[in-house]
Amino acid sequence: MTHGNRKHILVVGAGPGGLTAGMLLAHRGFQVTLVEKNDHVGGRNSELKLDGFSFDLGPTFLHQKFCLDEIYAETGRRSDDHLDFVNLNPMTRLSWGGTSLHTYSDRAKMADEVERVFPDSREGFQRYMTEQAGKFRAIYPCLQHSYHELKSFLRPKLLKALPHVLTTRSVHDVLGDYFKDERLKLAFTFQAKYLGMSPWHCPALFSILSYTEYRYGVYHVQGGLNRISHSMADVFQELGGELRLGAPVREILHRGREVEGVVLQNGERIAADAVVVNADYGHAATRLLGSRNVAEETMRHKQFSCSTFMIYVGLDTIYPAEPHHHILFADDYKANVADIQSERHVSDDMSIYIRNSSITDPHVAPPGQSGLYILVPTINHRNGFDWENHKEEYADKILARIEQRTGMKDLRQRIVAKRIISPADWESASIFMGATFNLAHTLTQMLYFRPHNRYAGFDNCYLVGGGTHPGSGLPTIYESGRISANLVCDRFQVPYQPVDLASEYLREA
Repeated sequence: MTHGNRKHILVVGAGPGGLTAGMLLAHRGFQVTLVEKNDHVGGRNSELKLDGFSFDLGPTFLHQKFCLDEIYAETGRRSDDHLDFVNLNPMTRLSWGGTSLHTYSDRAKMADEVERVFPDSREGFQRYMTEQAGKFRAIYPCLQHSYHELKSFLRPKLLKALPHVLTTRSVHDVLGDYFKDERLKLAFTFQAKYLGMSPWHCPALFSILSYTEYRYGVYHVQGGLNRISHSMADVFQELGGELRLGAPVREILHRGREVEGVVLQNGERIAADAVVVNADYGHAATRLLGSRNVAEETMRHKQFSCSTFMIYVGLDTIYPAEPHHHILFADDYKANVADIQSERHVSDDMSIYIRNSSITDPHVAPPGQSGLYILVPTINHRNGFDWENHKEEYADKILARIEQRTGMKDLRQRIVAKRIISPADWESASIFMGATFNLAHTLTQMLYFRPHNRYAGFDNCYLVGGGTHPGSGLPTIYESGRISANLVCDRFQVPYQPVDLASEYLREA
């Protein structure tokens, strides 16, 4: 397994977490092999190609860009030299019936916009930004460490943050301290969707999610956010890493507490000194560990996030007056969220997220044409809803609502290419229960109580991705990759030099 004095690390899955860990470990001198079941990199952050159009399969917002900057910096690179970032201002249009709010990362502009749409709300916004800055400063450092040992809770940084963590309040409760209008509260709580959770149940500490957007902005990457995965794969290989596409893993091999490598679906065995797992957590834990698999029924008892109903459409026109990001809230948002949380009811009164990136990005569609990415949060596949016989009908309801509530009145007539991904399709793609945001981020499934970065029961198996600490969302997934890479280095006593760009941002918070 050990080649010369270099340990061999095997990474299973080329999603954002696996690519991050692979980059860092290759840079730090390990021999790294990254095996990916698909013929392309990226996992849920990959490219979906459709008749000349290019879509992001999953994430479309990059927030906390400094997290990504740190990963590149640790390999002696600048992310801006590899990727073309666009800082979006305005960031998103939020619409409730006939009322719309544009969001900005410019604090003065955002205060003016909040006051314009919701009079007498400026003071609440300013107070929110000031008070959440302190909360962000306290919590952020706690997301940069592993919690595979209980003594982690004795870290001074975590003790300082505990009052923000140990509360029964929800994100929605917190926003009630600053705003009276329910719609304005939603403008600062809809980010709970990144966690696949309801703002009425999402723990209060996650009120920092909207703060980070309004403070540090959201970015588009020209060509799509999937370019990040392509760039990371390029850097990984420049650093000497071996990337093997079309190489699905059948089983992770282990003896006692030691993982010994993997066997691929084709029967090939690859020995390793440590394994980093970037497969979907629920899938990996129930399918890839042979005699140590978790029973599926046991896994299903955990709380999982919602799923997403996706429509990707190529159009024969461009809608230049429509925003890059647009969220259409359900008429009764609370009832819509309750339906999703029930895991049984598919809402006809749905909330819809639309990305119209062609107004910003010339690389994603043929000239004169555009692509729309449409996402509707919905039930996961726990109870087996018959999506196959309902998805076309549901997609048509969504498209009709978009025509009714936006300037895209002839949308359905303009479609020249279409692809639908339902929760059942996500489940077929090895995402446990089709829960696209992974395990729910409840207090009983966070920090030490979330699957550990060093997989419990093993000494040399590590988890990365949304199903481990710190959680789902691109910045936290990058952080999971770095945490696990650091743990591998600690195990084999390989020194590394951390890069800290975040402290400067925290000081400015």
